[in-house]
Amino acid sequence: MKALKNQKSSIQARKQRKARANASLHTKQKFVSAHLSSELRKKHSRRSIQLKKGDKVKVLRGQFKKKEDLVEKVDLKREKIYVKGVELVKKDGSKVAYPLNASNLMITSLELSDKKRKAKLSGKKTAKAEEKKEAPAKKAAEKKE
Repeated sequence: MKALKNQKSSIQARKQRKARANASLHTKQKFVSAHLSSELRKKHSRRSIQLKKGDKVKVLRGQFKKKEDLVEKVDLKREKIYVKGVELVKKDGSKVAYPLNASNLMITSLELSDKKRKAKLSGKKTAKAEEKKEAPAKKAAEKKE
C-alpha cells in the first residue's frame, strides 16, 4: 500500500487489513479520498482528493445511490463518511446517520475555505514551502561569492 510505505509491505490480505486497521489517523486521512466529477477533474487536473466536511458529494453505490448532498462528518477512526440526507429510519421512527465508504462517493463541489487545500488544487506551493526551497539556493549563491 502506498499510504503505508514506511512499514514493511506484504501480499497477504490479513496483514494488509491489519496494517490498514492499525494505521495512525494522519495515514487514515489518505484512505478517505473520493473521485472528482468530470467537470472538477478537468478544472483541477486531478482524479481524486481527500474528503472534507462541507464537500458536496454524490452517492454512487448502495441503497442511497444518486443521492447528492453535503458531507456532515468524516470519521477517520472508522474510515467512514456521513452525508446529510443519508439516514436510516429505525423501527421506533427515529433516524440515524448511515456511514458510507469514501470509494462509493463522487465529489461534485469542493469546500475551498482552507488555504492549503486551495493551494494544493491550484498546483501552487505554500509560501513556507517555497521559502524552504529558496533558502538552500540562497546559501549556495552566498558561498560562491
